[in-house]
Amino acid sequence: MAWSGTPYVLVIIRLAAAAKRTLVEVTQGMRRVLAGWIAAAVALAVGQLVAAGVGRDSAPFYAVGSAVVDRTPSGVREWVISNFGTDDKAFLFACLAVLVAVLSALAGTVERNGRPIGSAIIAAFAIFGAVTAMSRPTSTGAFVWPSLLGGVVGVVVLRLLLGYRPVAGVIDSGDPELSRRRFFAAAGILAAASAGAYALGRKLVDRSAELAADRRTLRLPVPQSPAPPIPPDVNVRGAVPYVTDNGDFYRIDTALQVPQMTTGEWRLKIHGMVDRPRTITWNDLVSMAAVQRAVTLTCVSNEVGGDLIGNAVWTGIPIKPILDSVGVQPGANMLLSRSVDGWTAGTPISTLIDGRDAILAVAMNGQPLPTEHGYPVRQVVPGLYGYVSATKWVTDWEITSFDKATAYWTDRGWSALGPIKTGCRIDSPSSGARVGGGTQVIAGTAWAQHRGIKTVEVQIDGGAWQTANLAPEYSIDTWRQWWLPWQAGKGTHTIVARATDGTGVTQTSETADPVPDGASGYPKKVVRVDA
Repeated sequence: MAWSGTPYVLVIIRLAAAAKRTLVEVTQGMRRVLAGWIAAAVALAVGQLVAAGVGRDSAPFYAVGSAVVDRTPSGVREWVISNFGTDDKAFLFACLAVLVAVLSALAGTVERNGRPIGSAIIAAFAIFGAVTAMSRPTSTGAFVWPSLLGGVVGVVVLRLLLGYRPVAGVIDSGDPELSRRRFFAAAGILAAASAGAYALGRKLVDRSAELAADRRTLRLPVPQSPAPPIPPDVNVRGAVPYVTDNGDFYRIDTALQVPQMTTGEWRLKIHGMVDRPRTITWNDLVSMAAVQRAVTLTCVSNEVGGDLIGNAVWTGIPIKPILDSVGVQPGANMLLSRSVDGWTAGTPISTLIDGRDAILAVAMNGQPLPTEHGYPVRQVVPGLYGYVSATKWVTDWEITSFDKATAYWTDRGWSALGPIKTGCRIDSPSSGARVGGGTQVIAGTAWAQHRGIKTVEVQIDGGAWQTANLAPEYSIDTWRQWWLPWQAGKGTHTIVARATDGTGVTQTSETADPVPDGASGYPKKVVRVDA
């Protein structure tokens, strides 16, 4: 019997046709996604370029990012910091980039000539960017333009890449093959142009070179009261260095773009409940008597045993004489400080005039302040968490009272006064480490700023508390290192520590999250000892 291959040929032809249709649909879908991405890239690039002439905080990407930071619930913020630490901003940028990629891909996918839904998505995002830019503390009416102009250009690019006229209702005709070639050629050109434009916009607003020159030529005040030399025996082997290098010092703040301000531009306006309002310039400030002090700073977001803490030698001008010069009026109990980017902190005035070394710092470990740590001037107040005291890039003091004003983090549910809780940390051995048997050394740091550390105790496997050895106390405003020799036996062991401050109060074992007034509990490490 003769074999007929006709049915099989038809099947193959149909399968090939279906595959071709699928390939065309996939290709068209990929083109739409790519068109959406490029439209978003162009919109952001245009917005960044326009922001160079308006204000760096008006750029759409950073305006939206700042709005996200301001509106993030405290619990989410603490989760991000506990998991990403000082990389919290990189995590936010990554999340925003993913969000932009998803929305722009959706815009390209749903855009149609008669139904410009994708254009509406880009327009909505542009309007949202304009609204958030206007909500920034430093905004002006011009802050709407980067987002709006970027959105308009983004819509035009999206429609042109998809073969539509900028005005809905007219379809660009032409050979499909030519259209594909034109599409990919245009896509490549626009992608390169948007990358270049964005980089140019960032460069135009970046003043790093200017600030570097300002720092190089800066003459720091010579402290009339220098810090005592730091003896070598305050460092304990196995603990972190007693003085934290500037590059290793933790940075937690809300500034997605580090404020950039020269000493010539810096001003501190003092007003509110004072008899003699005044504005202090940089030259005014450095003509005053300077002091130098070692002070340990701690972030309220520091988890038990965490590393959001550092110790540095600060040079600056005492705050109390400045307050005396303006005449603080009766009833005033808060200094509401404001950063150049609008961030605020409310500091109890009592902590600024009670004799502790509260200063306007201009130098850190003998160098001008790093830009990310507040250059040219920041506050340093021993004994208080940074969110109520350590304002970076400070430019405004309003003397007021706690019943009349609130600050950035107290508006978000954090406590108003922010005294640092007594705490300690086990620096070595690290958790999960495998160590040898015999004599091992457990070492760490403890802190109770402006109260000092009296004792540190260590407990192993739930046994009796053992008193650790303490390094000499350099200052009650700095952390103190400790160590304990331990005869390590084979097996898995749990090490716990606790500190007692200079007033005789031992840190609490009660576990608490950082919100609303700092974490508490005992640090714990689990180690494995190999015989």
